[in-house]
Amino acid sequence: MEDSRRAHIAIVGWACTTLCLVSYTAAFSHGASLSACTDMMPRHLRVQLHSPSNNYVTVHTNMSFYFPGDKVPVTVRSTRDFMGFLLQARKVSNDEIAGTFVFIPPGSKLLTCFEDGDTVTHSDKSLKRNLSFVWKAPDQPIGDIKFFISVVQSYFVYWAKIESATVAQRGQN
Repeated sequence: MEDSRRAHIAIVGWACTTLCLVSYTAAFSHGASLSACTDMMPRHLRVQLHSPSNNYVTVHTNMSFYFPGDKVPVTVRSTRDFMGFLLQARKVSNDEIAGTFVFIPPGSKLLTCFEDGDTVTHSDKSLKRNLSFVWKAPDQPIGDIKFFISVVQSYFVYWAKIESATVAQRGQN
């Protein structure tokens, strides 16, 4: 009787552990968690950071400057498929997240880190390569900005805070 009870407890324990791990990994298949807002680091179980200087992913815009209230097109290009990402615009002066995204591609969704729509993440595990977004600058001056993206190639491989060139602010109000 005691052996069958121990076996039953062991099976229940194994099942609970397995379900917890499955639900933990499934949670990130629908986008980054809010815990990634500040440092843009994935929160996977055994994820491995690769060099921030990669040749696979770039984030850029065709604008070298913007005015307050402008809409700025942002493109992400990759020579390799990736599954997940987190994209933000940040002030060069203090690294604060700034502005909002007003256009996002399929397979992505808006995330509220500090303001509605200030961050974009993936909404599914579909493979991605080339993505286009539109970012709207705040109406008040915030200074120069850069776009940053963290990309998860697979459950175990990611690159954090790949940055664009600086986009200078013009037209101080």
